[in-house]
Amino acid sequence: MKMKYVFWIAAALAGYSYLGYPAWLWLRSRWSPRPVRRGFALPSVSAVMVVRNEEAVVARKLDNLLTLDYPQEKLDVVVVSDGSSDRTPEILAGYARDPGLRIGAQPRVQTLLRPASQGKAAGLNDAIGLASGEVLLFTDARQHIETGALRRLVENFADPDVGAASGELMLGDPADGETGKGMGLYWRIEKKIRELESASGSVVGATGAIYCARRILLAPLPAGTILDDVLLPMQVVRQGSRVVFDSRARAWDTPDLGGDREFSRKVRTLSGNYQLLQLAPWLLGSKNAIRFEFVSHKLSRLAVPFALLALLLASIFLPLPFYRAALAAQLAFYALSLAALAELKIGPLARIADPARTFVVLNGAAVVAFINFVTGRKAVWLR
Repeated sequence: MKMKYVFWIAAALAGYSYLGYPAWLWLRSRWSPRPVRRGFALPSVSAVMVVRNEEAVVARKLDNLLTLDYPQEKLDVVVVSDGSSDRTPEILAGYARDPGLRIGAQPRVQTLLRPASQGKAAGLNDAIGLASGEVLLFTDARQHIETGALRRLVENFADPDVGAASGELMLGDPADGETGKGMGLYWRIEKKIRELESASGSVVGATGAIYCARRILLAPLPAGTILDDVLLPMQVVRQGSRVVFDSRARAWDTPDLGGDREFSRKVRTLSGNYQLLQLAPWLLGSKNAIRFEFVSHKLSRLAVPFALLALLLASIFLPLPFYRAALAAQLAFYALSLAALAELKIGPLARIADPARTFVVLNGAAVVAFINFVTGRKAVWLR
């Protein structure tokens, strides 16, 4: 009898994390919608970015930022080089000195070249301190922002309740469209959850590659913060403003950086969720207006791999036909994921195997993140 309780509790937890919470958001967005009152807005904007050893892409990214469809006199760029040992500082210095990139006596590109790395959080604190824009555009070096994306993001700030607006990261090639495989499928589901959160309240975090926030609402990040794109937006929520998601503002990135790098990046992100509980315990308190959403979106997924293990073990020890069938289904699912990991050719089943692989990899990363948390091992900033 106890094993039945284990089975159903574990199934309910896993099901709620991936199905129940999105369903609840969908219902809430229907019975209590909170549309954003978008309108014409042209605040001064500072694009801020922290880079390290990005000589291959930093010039392209600066050109991308400087040619966005936004008045030149209202857009500048602040870049912190965090201990780069390649040509990144030289490239940045060239942009900062370029006489063609000035508004009067002021350069459109400001740089801070640190000889030694102090981490992304410290770099962001410095960049925010140097920025003069009413609104800050946060981005990373690798992704390409669509020309009209910034204008679309700042339209959200015509609504005085909005303190931050997140854009959409597209995984794929602009010419061919977004990928629907593997991590791309997972990301599309994640974006749908953010869209539903925004439709009736606030998003839990933002898309690190493209989001804006009112500078006045931001507080310094604690040293070593991993998930700056969650903690900064949550600071906005803490001060009574909304964080919204705008799918019209898009940035593009490669869908696959390699299995090892993608896994390491996911471990780092999930480790960051554990770290948030240490750095900002108020996230679980009454000061967090979206505490329920934070727990449902971020924390419940950390428990899913343990729920899956409990579900599998309970299925093994329960003799009834229903539980035998559940065990067979689980074993078949994991077998498909292993086949995809081994890159075996399995014909039509590949369409199922690829999402199964992604699901298993993500939950494996959650286990590694838990081990990092228990052992005190720190996740480093990956470029």
